[in-house]
Amino acid sequence: MNPTDRQGATIQLDAVRKQFGDTVALHDITLSAAPGSLVVLLGPSGCGKSTLLRVLAGLEEATGGVVRLGGRDVTGLPPAARGISMVFQSYALFPHLNVAENILFGLRARKVARVERDSRLAGTAAMMGLTPLLERRPGQLSGGQQQRVALARAIVAEAPVCLMDEPLSNLDAKLRAEMRHEIRSLQQRLGLTMVYVTHDQVEAMSMADQVVLMRDGRVEQDATPAELYARPATAFAAGFIGTPPMSLLRLEAAPGGACIAGAPEHAVAPAEAAGALLGLRPEDVAPTDDPGLPATVNSAEFLGAETVLRCAVGSEMVQARIPGHHVMTPGSPIRLRLPPPAHLFDPATGRRLPLPVHAPAFA
Repeated sequence: MNPTDRQGATIQLDAVRKQFGDTVALHDITLSAAPGSLVVLLGPSGCGKSTLLRVLAGLEEATGGVVRLGGRDVTGLPPAARGISMVFQSYALFPHLNVAENILFGLRARKVARVERDSRLAGTAAMMGLTPLLERRPGQLSGGQQQRVALARAIVAEAPVCLMDEPLSNLDAKLRAEMRHEIRSLQQRLGLTMVYVTHDQVEAMSMADQVVLMRDGRVEQDATPAELYARPATAFAAGFIGTPPMSLLRLEAAPGGACIAGAPEHAVAPAEAAGALLGLRPEDVAPTDDPGLPATVNSAEFLGAETVLRCAVGSEMVQARIPGHHVMTPGSPIRLRLPPPAHLFDPATGRRLPLPVHAPAFA
């Protein structure tokens, strides 16, 4: 199998809607993916990401809108006619077939010639490190090996679009990290257009060219991982992305500017920011010996390379992520150094607000 012979297809969804009775699962989803890109559909359980993938695959019929793959309208076509392959959360391997037979099952069903089947099998098995395991049955494989067989079955189809529905959720943390790297490397090497569903932001941020963050059947933000992290479009995106997530703090009017709710003696933003939510990334907040924002330690969580502090400021809770091991007693006072305001959100709509033009007045 020559990677230069493979090229992914464009994906275009125009106002795609899915309704189950009176329940709207997808609200007019519009998005596109470039050929050879890896797009991650990310969001909490029930946000509609798997439903969207199933509509894209043809496993669910869209209630409205248009699905195009490679510029071709496939909205009314069955899965077999769409030019896709798919990897499911359950590996869906046939226990009575060996590895080779599992990989080739789809090609046999499509009556691909034996010479072509054998050629594809040899190339795919070598690529996935499965050549020594071709005679084994799924019950004789580890979880990671079973996942590779499921991936090989999708790859051997040589479809330009590959869909993955939480394929790593059954693996342990170490194996998940290894498989993330393998899947990304494989996708880039083959030039596939891949749509990958997950609720795990680490998978999304480490693998994707494009992240589509979903919430309640709608697209919350469609952006690169870097943009999603640096400029979240909503308070929901800000709170969903990041480990630990961004602290979202209510701002009130105070002498000299705007303060964190319950701490009126220390202005942390210009007066125009009063009434907004201030977003602070934990890595941008740090303890300081200089005059800073008074706070009280709520907890300190040591994670090996860093310590995550949760500190009460007024009626709000601020998180700080600092390198190394720091032992801090709950209830002890601390002063925090905050960055200039970089993220403000409307508390009513959750949408990102423009930053005040005046220089911040920080304590």
